[in-house]
Amino acid sequence: MQASRSKTVIPIVATPVTEKTMSLYQKTAKIYPRTVNGYFKNWRWLMIWLTQIVFYGLPWLQYGERQAFLMDINAQRFYLFGMVIFPQDLFYLALLLIVCALGLFLFTAVAGRLWCGFSCPQSVYTEIFLWMERRIEGDRMARQKLDAQPWGLRKTAIKFSKHGVWLGFAMVTGISFVGYFTPIRELTPALLNFQLSGWEWFWFGFYSVATYGNAGFLREQVCKHMCPYARFQSAMFDNHTLIVAYDSERGEPRGGRSKGQDFKAEGLGSCIDCNICVQVCPVGIDIRQGLQYECISCGLCIDACDEVMDKMQYPRGLIRFSAGGNTSEHGLLSHMLRPRVLIYSALFALIFGWMAYSMLHKPNFKVDIMRDRNIMYRETSQGVENLYQLHLINATEQAQHYRIRAKGLPEIKVESEQSLTVNATKEALIPLSLAIPHSERAGSQRITIEVTAQPSGETVSTDSTFYIPH
Repeated sequence: MQASRSKTVIPIVATPVTEKTMSLYQKTAKIYPRTVNGYFKNWRWLMIWLTQIVFYGLPWLQYGERQAFLMDINAQRFYLFGMVIFPQDLFYLALLLIVCALGLFLFTAVAGRLWCGFSCPQSVYTEIFLWMERRIEGDRMARQKLDAQPWGLRKTAIKFSKHGVWLGFAMVTGISFVGYFTPIRELTPALLNFQLSGWEWFWFGFYSVATYGNAGFLREQVCKHMCPYARFQSAMFDNHTLIVAYDSERGEPRGGRSKGQDFKAEGLGSCIDCNICVQVCPVGIDIRQGLQYECISCGLCIDACDEVMDKMQYPRGLIRFSAGGNTSEHGLLSHMLRPRVLIYSALFALIFGWMAYSMLHKPNFKVDIMRDRNIMYRETSQGVENLYQLHLINATEQAQHYRIRAKGLPEIKVESEQSLTVNATKEALIPLSLAIPHSERAGSQRITIEVTAQPSGETVSTDSTFYIPH
């Protein structure tokens, strides 16, 4: 990230904001973002390629004979490469949500809304749709001129082509989304043969229309009015958060001038008031008016301003990323290593590490014991018998053999079947009978039931009670 060595503090609000009266029913003016090249533009496209390769490519990865990443809702299974997660593992979902929340707090405290500008699906798909639009309709001026023209054969053909490409891309996105829940190698032929189920048709249509509508039409309106992150981000900002800022002390008063003109002698600042920073902004704001909640920190205005500064042979950095007004490497580092960020980082690392360790050491099978609710005990000629239901889940992708035993009372034994086989990723509910000879003990006695996988020897124990009548 290019940085100026200026120590000038960049104020949050550079120029007074004048009051404006706007009708609630006023039509929103369409924004025509201008093309710009530069450092942050390249980073945006790098993140677009990275996120889309993961999104579209992940469903096609295979692990053995199945899809590597699959959330099979019908079978109530979540396949994550070699791991099978069951509904009973909602604990991991809770940890994941906590990790995401802490990651949001940490990222925002350090870098503001860089997520919005570089990785948010809305920003990513809007940029992709804009790229398609530019390829078909042209850049900013060409699109404005086309929209101003009356409808005719040429305009209709161009618009039809654009929306056709948009819809095709949105449909690919929709089927890729459904492919996370239905094996995509089965889903794609089923779509072509119109053999999807009702729910698959619904989610394919919903996600396709949402992508087409949000990225093609709503665009910046989602960031301005629909996304809650833009509204509550101010609660996570402080004076040290990295933001896009305009150096008003250097730039004001702004005004036009020729390239070789001595603007300082005329009392002008470095800003030539070209408005290119506004023209390239995907949400249509003027960063020179100070930090605004609509700003998604994409950095395109920085690229545009630096390009103008190069042409005018002025130093770069009139608009730049700033943390507490300091953009030097030492200043950015000191602002990142502050208590708030360190606390967020420690909590994030601790909980993420705990979650990762728990998932990597997750047992290969789960055991739950439930006493028979209808019969508390049964007396036999040899002693006392208690009945249970053994719920066993095989969390591996191979059939497993298990041996059952009980301990905690002298001579307690398993009267029912002591070994069983459970197929891959299946569950079994087995009646279990435990018995002891006649005993002088009475009341509820604590026992332990152990289930051991064969031949691995992995054992899972669970406690229960054995009732002996008086």
